[in-house]
Amino acid sequence: MSTEQRLTGGNTGGAVRVGDTVRRTAGHWTPSVHAVLRHLEAAGFDGAPRALGFDEQGREILSFLPGEVVGDARPWPAWVHSDRALHQVAGWVRELHSAVASFTPADDAVWREGGSWQPGMIIGHNDAAPYNAVWADGTLTGFFDWDFAAPAAPEWDLAFTAFAWVPLHARHVVAAEGFTAFAERPRRLRQFLDTYGWEGPLGEFLDIVRQRVDASARGIRRTAAAGDPAFQRMIDQGVDRALDSAVRELADFPRQ
Repeated sequence: MSTEQRLTGGNTGGAVRVGDTVRRTAGHWTPSVHAVLRHLEAAGFDGAPRALGFDEQGREILSFLPGEVVGDARPWPAWVHSDRALHQVAGWVRELHSAVASFTPADDAVWREGGSWQPGMIIGHNDAAPYNAVWADGTLTGFFDWDFAAPAAPEWDLAFTAFAWVPLHARHVVAAEGFTAFAERPRRLRQFLDTYGWEGPLGEFLDIVRQRVDASARGIRRTAAAGDPAFQRMIDQGVDRALDSAVRELADFPRQ
C-alpha cells in the first residue's frame, strides 16, 4: 500500500490519503452515505467523492478530491469570503439537491444523527461549510466529509450552507475566520439565495436558519452527552455556545 498522508480539514474524525484515495474511519451510518454517493455518481454529479468500499482495516475508501482546503489555520484564505465562492457554493447546493431528488434511501438506512426519510425530503450534505470544501484554480471542486448526510427538507440543508458561507455565524466567530464586512451580509445573503433559486420571503428563510442553527447546538450537546468524543471536544471548544450566540444575533438581522 502507498504511504498514508494525513489530510487537514474536516470537523470530526480524520482522514488519510493513500494514492488517489482517502481512507476514513467508518461508522454505522457509512453504508447509507455510500448509497447516496453512488447515486450521485450515477446521476453525473461531480462535486462529491466516489464511494469505493472499505479497506482491510474496515475504513471507508473514497476518491480523493484534488485542490486546496482551508485546513486548520485561522483566518481562512481570502477566497473563502469572495463573491465568486459564494456564487459557486450556492450553485453546488442547487445541483446537489437536483441530483439527489430522485434518491430514495433503503428502509433500513441509518444516519449519524438519526432521522427518517419522507416524501419531499432530500438527503442533504448538512455540513457544506468552508472546512469541508475543496478548490482548484479558483473553482469549487466539491465537498468532502459526508458523515452528516441525512434526510432533510431542501431549505434545511440550504440554511446551514448560507450560515457558513454568507457568513451568518456569530460576529466573533466569523471575525476570527477573516470576515468583518458585516454590512455586506444582507447583500451576500440575497446573492446566495438568488443563485440557488430560493423564491420564499427573506424573513422566512432567516427563521429557518435560526431553527437550523439552534438544532445544531442542541444536537452537539445531545451527542456529546451520549459519549461521542468528537462532540465532547466541540463542547470543550465552545462550539455549541457560539451557535447559541449566532441564534441571538440573527434575531436582529435585516429581514428585507
